[in-house]
Amino acid sequence: MNNKYIREFSYNPYDESRITYRVSPHDRAILRELAKRVRDASQNPMYELRKKQWTAHNQLRSRRPLLLIFPEGSWRELLPVSVLQCTDEQARCIEWELRRRLFMHERIDDDSVLEGNWIVTKSITDSGWGLEPRRIMLDEKEKVGRKETGYRYEPLINVPSDLKKLRTPQLFYDEKASRQAYQDAGDLFGDILHVELRGTGALSFCYTPLYTKLRGLTRVMMDMYEEPAMLHDAMTFMEQGYQKLVDQYLELNLLSLNNDSTYHSSGGLGFTDELPQEGFNPDRVRLQDVWASAQSQEMAGVSPEMHYEFVMQYEMRSLRSFGLNGYGCCDDLTNKLPYVFQIPHLRRISISPWADVEKCAELIGDRYIFSWKPNPSYLANDHFDETFVNEYIRRTLAAAQGCVLEIILKDTHTCRNQPERFSAWAGIVRGLVDQLG
Repeated sequence: MNNKYIREFSYNPYDESRITYRVSPHDRAILRELAKRVRDASQNPMYELRKKQWTAHNQLRSRRPLLLIFPEGSWRELLPVSVLQCTDEQARCIEWELRRRLFMHERIDDDSVLEGNWIVTKSITDSGWGLEPRRIMLDEKEKVGRKETGYRYEPLINVPSDLKKLRTPQLFYDEKASRQAYQDAGDLFGDILHVELRGTGALSFCYTPLYTKLRGLTRVMMDMYEEPAMLHDAMTFMEQGYQKLVDQYLELNLLSLNNDSTYHSSGGLGFTDELPQEGFNPDRVRLQDVWASAQSQEMAGVSPEMHYEFVMQYEMRSLRSFGLNGYGCCDDLTNKLPYVFQIPHLRRISISPWADVEKCAELIGDRYIFSWKPNPSYLANDHFDETFVNEYIRRTLAAAQGCVLEIILKDTHTCRNQPERFSAWAGIVRGLVDQLG
């Protein structure tokens, strides 16, 4: 359910889905030493405190703002592959992740939680939706005003009958490979870190990111006027397709709890005592035991009424069976909040850099988590203006007094090779939050 087309701009130099844990003696020694450092760091008492803070925060019992920083694209500057010491490509993937955790612990003072574990993700694949988005690199004329690596998507759904080419993905679970990876990871450092085998805990319903790549964003916008029935048919198929995916995850028992340091929606961490719900069987996770979310940022320029008619009502039905939900990503939901509030079991709302924070704060109050995304470009300018950033954050803190506020710095694709900017940003937020008492 976690749509693979979403995080195109995050940085990780290796394919995590292809990790193997059988490494050379040289690489094994390096990885085990890093694992020991992660274990020791995770035992810092501040992480237990942060878990309690996130639990209170997610249950709307705290007014102290929490901070998360995601370097994302900036990782290529903070942790380039040149720092890696392992020789095997798969070992370098594991090494990079361990060093990432240590970097966060040592260099970035946000409210992230370092846990002394290593998660082996079950080997789950699917057959796809029948059509695969097809990128076309831009020619020289099209590149004007765009990045050199710009591209567009070739429309594959051109007439209503093309919707028949779509298929509900079929899930495939390779239990043998999963068990082997779990065993190998345990052999590598199971005596150091708590090795866990988990299914999916990132449950996100993302209809429009996929469909607009297949149909074309401009065409989808025009369909609301010229081909409304076609768009409704497409969203009906997406809703039913995702429900069939959910049914397969349940049937194959591939859901895992996400009430821990798992990242939720485009917001905070999942710690909560409200999940799993009463009657939970640890051998079989139910929908009511987990967080889920939805987003349709491609609808940013669409009126609240049309957003609801063509997308949100379908998303609502997909979310109704889950324990707690989040909504939104990078789109401005200010004028759409009355519809957002109708989402069942809603707990977290994404407030984008372009939202009216004063109006959102007034409407949301302390009923939901106010998940604010500050503008990441202020960190990436030629000059990092700490005075400006201080005042920028101060204004939102003032507007959101009385809200359950979290500050999520993300989409940070460069720090101009100055890693200290992240530490400075965290320091500014810490100082301002401390002034609140």
